Amino acid sequence: MSLYIDKDLPAIELLKKENISVNEKIGNENCLKIVILNLMPTKIETETQLMRMLAMSKADIDIVLLQTFSYTSKNTSSEHLNKFYKFFNDIKDQKFDGMIITGAPVEHLEFKQVVYWEEICKIFEWAKTNVKSTYCICWAAQAALYYYYNIEKIGLEKKMFGIFEHETINKDHLFTKGFDEFFNAPHSRFAQVDIESVKKCEELDVLAYSEEAGLHIVSSNDKKLICISGHPEYDKETLSKEYFRDVEKGENIQLPKNYFPLDDPAQQPINTWRKHGIILFSNWVNYLGEK
Repeated sequence: MSLYIDKDLPAIELLKKENISVNEKIGNENCLKIVILNLMPTKIETETQLMRMLAMSKADIDIVLLQTFSYTSKNTSSEHLNKFYKFFNDIKDQKFDGMIITGAPVEHLEFKQVVYWEEICKIFEWAKTNVKSTYCICWAAQAALYYYYNIEKIGLEKKMFGIFEHETINKDHLFTKGFDEFFNAPHSRFAQVDIESVKKCEELDVLAYSEEAGLHIVSSNDKKLICISGHPEYDKETLSKEYFRDVEKGENIQLPKNYFPLDDPAQQPINTWRKHGIILFSNWVNYLGEK
């Protein structure tokens, strides 16, 4: 099946080199419609990662990219944003099968201190009636659990950074169908959500957990919300780029755990999480397509 995106988006050529079917938008009414609110500074890289995961499903998907109006990215050119991204007001009267909201480097701030918090709240509220299911990643997962269920995030003394083993808590759930009992996933964050607070909420299901990294996958009972604390969409080099970026800045950053072979940054990391990332995205997309 295919993704339908703008013909000039940089991700197209990268995905085609991987033999992933990508086509120009055609207004196909039979496509699933997914809007991606991309809050990451590395927008082009994130676009490509998410589209790669979505393309592994068996659905035709029409993708709309969304940016915030209340904050303009400093790391992505205005030309790229103006050409490929819409604002919330442009799409608020539409219905979508799915929405993805990415993480953002704002975990050190209280939610209400984030410049675009009010805009995010409007989007969360809009999603109740205009989106079948919303997939939230990292900070967005923390924000969604706070907005919908009043569950606070907890700051960490040091960054949760690396590849961690997780246990599938509910193997019978639609979103974790096909998961192994244990699997790996990347994490890169300075905050977390307390699993006990989530367990106390009868409207939420814990699907996967790590003894070291904590809560990983949680879904609302009605499947309208899925929250992911890690980054199953990451490429094998993503944590490496983050590590070397921070080293160059002179920051006191630890090596990502269980990532570089023999903990040697000179060695190429091995992707041990892609299989379950693909399964998770495919399960979610398949749910979007259910009538």
